[in-house]
Amino acid sequence: MNIMRTLALIYSFFLFTSNALSQDCSKFYPMEEGSSFQYTMTNKKGKTEGITDYTITKVENSGGVTNATMNMRFTDEKGKEIMISDYKMSCAGGAVKIDYNSLVPSQMMKQYTDMGMEMDISGTDIELPNDLSVGQDLADANVAMTIKMTGMNMTVKVDQLNRKVEKKESITTPAGTFDCYVLSQENVSETMGVKQIMPSKLWLAEGVGMVRQETYNKKGELSNQMQLTKFNN
Repeated sequence: MNIMRTLALIYSFFLFTSNALSQDCSKFYPMEEGSSFQYTMTNKKGKTEGITDYTITKVENSGGVTNATMNMRFTDEKGKEIMISDYKMSCAGGAVKIDYNSLVPSQMMKQYTDMGMEMDISGTDIELPNDLSVGQDLADANVAMTIKMTGMNMTVKVDQLNRKVEKKESITTPAGTFDCYVLSQENVSETMGVKQIMPSKLWLAEGVGMVRQETYNKKGELSNQMQLTKFNN
């Protein structure tokens, strides 16, 4: 897989997981075996760029902690499978923690290892309060991925800054109509010293998680959108 495309996928994957999964599992996100979600990514012109399917495959409860395994499958606009991965998350005390090392598919890790590369992922856990209110400020979060190659290292950093609950509104997608909180934030990515700022908005519904996410360029124009197209709980 092309390295730069891989980085872009992991970046968008981080935006999804950090926003849709890092909530109290009993209120915003249904951590139940068999629950599945499908998100369709479109560009600024509304053209489909890819589809991501998520399925919760295993949930265990022990000592007040809920541990879950989620399968992710990403296909491009032509239906070709680009990425498949299992990753782990745990929920306790009103927050979800994600195993960042499991964000990168094992077959991709093997491919890079066979090419003499190493990959390291680190980050800070993001938290979203169980009780949201309009005007509320939320804590920042970040993730960093380093690809080590012979003679050079490539590092991608993504910071989520200025996170805030803007308002509440009802929106409709192919998956249905949902009452949502609208969250805004700035996504600051840095790759090999090149920094890019992409504001975004997230529509978040109780019992579902992310319903829609829109990313904008520095002029405030829509760059791409990801929205829920199928949901089974």
